[in-house]
Amino acid sequence: MKSAVETLNPTRVRLSIEVPFEELKDSLDAAYKKINQQVTVKGFRKGKIPARVIDQRFGRGAVLEEAVNDALPKFYTEAVNEGELNVLGQPEVDITELKDGELLSFTAEVDVRPTIEIPDYSGIEVEVDAVDVSDDEVEKAVQQLRERFASTNPVERAAAEGDVVTIDLEAKVDGEVLPDGVASDVSYTIGSGELLDGIDEAVTGLEAGGEATFTSELKGGSAEGKPAEVTVKVTAVAARELPELDDDFAQLASEFDTLEELKADSRKRLEDAKQYDQATQAQERVLEKLLELVEVPIPEKLLEDEVRTRKHNLEHHQLGQMGLDLQKYLEIQGKTAEEFDAETSEQAVKGIKTQFVLDELVNKEKLNVSQEELTEHLLRRAQSSGMSPDQFAQAVVEGGQVPMLVGEVARGKALATVVEKATVKDTNGELVDMSDDEDDAETAEATADAPETADADAEDKPAKTEA
Repeated sequence: MKSAVETLNPTRVRLSIEVPFEELKDSLDAAYKKINQQVTVKGFRKGKIPARVIDQRFGRGAVLEEAVNDALPKFYTEAVNEGELNVLGQPEVDITELKDGELLSFTAEVDVRPTIEIPDYSGIEVEVDAVDVSDDEVEKAVQQLRERFASTNPVERAAAEGDVVTIDLEAKVDGEVLPDGVASDVSYTIGSGELLDGIDEAVTGLEAGGEATFTSELKGGSAEGKPAEVTVKVTAVAARELPELDDDFAQLASEFDTLEELKADSRKRLEDAKQYDQATQAQERVLEKLLELVEVPIPEKLLEDEVRTRKHNLEHHQLGQMGLDLQKYLEIQGKTAEEFDAETSEQAVKGIKTQFVLDELVNKEKLNVSQEELTEHLLRRAQSSGMSPDQFAQAVVEGGQVPMLVGEVARGKALATVVEKATVKDTNGELVDMSDDEDDAETAEATADAPETADADAEDKPAKTEA
């Protein structure tokens, strides 16, 4: 076999392959054997029909077609390996010449990973939010905890903001009560905004037994989105009583003995959360800067497949679970179909570019993934998917997705390497140390996963679809 590679553009090549006919012998034998098992000829036992009889009865062309279809993948793979190509997806094959007993010639056009030059990235500088926790934020956190331990007591007065009312509801559209428009004994905290628009104003000032009617757009049910006439009747009013903010409350609501210890713990939790957000912010901004430094040609067909995959996943999985279609989703988002298409394409380009750049960094920095790192990542992915580690691991193995998980971890490590060498300052002008922080490294991996699981699945999914 002889092969030659022609570069059509930075992301696509054409392979020209010539195969001497004698190299098709195994495929021809397999073709005769397959046809033998599929046909019957009077006077011959099944599977024992001579080749010459098959040629006479069914045509030599049918045998050649079967043999060529069997042989093409093998010779294509040999040519790819010989040319040391990193191909994406499946090729477009064109048989240019087939001479029985002499020669098979064909071409194969296929996308390839572009060659990427990673420049010096040690000079990247980004700014992130400072980790500042104010006294007001601590007080708000403690107050939220306090509200979780609030009690309610019935009162004989008009309902006011913050009260918990028990109500009956009836919704009419065009004068008709909706089949799913009646609800009884609903508990509602005035001012929470958890029910219909206008209900706070309607129930405020009503005592038990009082009722009011208001108009509101329904948020769900058979008449979702339609204006409805809603009648609300208050059957009970209860006042919420908050516990005193003292040491007794600290002992009730936490493992601490004093209120000051509880507040100190709340401050520490807020600081930890902001540090996590700060690390994520640093990685996102460093990644943006890195992508600006690198020119990455995007394979056209890969981009088309990724955009199609994203749309399919949104329409048939995410929106389906929410009971929405694409048109309703666009209305809620306030976007046109053209704006949605442009945004989806932009996200797909960024995802593919991110994967290509981080994969190149993995090679450049010679990063490896240990079994421990892979196991930790698998556990996190299992937790986020709602599956047990065993179930998730089994699904990954059965789906042949282990290399994808390895890639996710490796790309996370590549991004962490860039972040560690970058200069990160907060809005106060203070340097932020992003090195040797286990939580930060974990976040870096998650940041790399965010574009990659959908985005760099970007590369994997279309290729598998084509295959």
